Amino acid sequence: MPQYIYQNPKTKQTIEIIQSIHDIHEYTDKNGLKWNRVFTVPQATIPESMNAFTTDKEFIDKTKNKKGNYGDIIDRSKELSEQRKQKFGSDPIQEQYFNKWSKKRKGKKHPKCNIN
Repeated sequence: MPQYIYQNPKTKQTIEIIQSIHDIHEYTDKNGLKWNRVFTVPQATIPESMNAFTTDKEFIDKTKNKKGNYGDIIDRSKELSEQRKQKFGSDPIQEQYFNKWSKKRKGKKHPKCNIN
């Protein structure tokens, strides 16, 4: 069941109350004071089971039904690439992508390619 946050209008103290999604989302304390509901931005998570060596198919399978936006996935992909660079000195998956890109374009180098 979801947690809802309420704030005391006088003291500004906050509490978290677990309520059903079907409940009326109001909280009144024992003194009859109605607390204000605090609205927050929903949080998205990317599965921790992904690591720097997750294959393309695994990455797609693990992210296709997750909440979040495209930017979150791009950020996670960049983090995984950095982990591969730290371990190997370069990112073999990125190099593979650059090589495929280059072959499709008759040897032209990718603009972000650092490979000589």
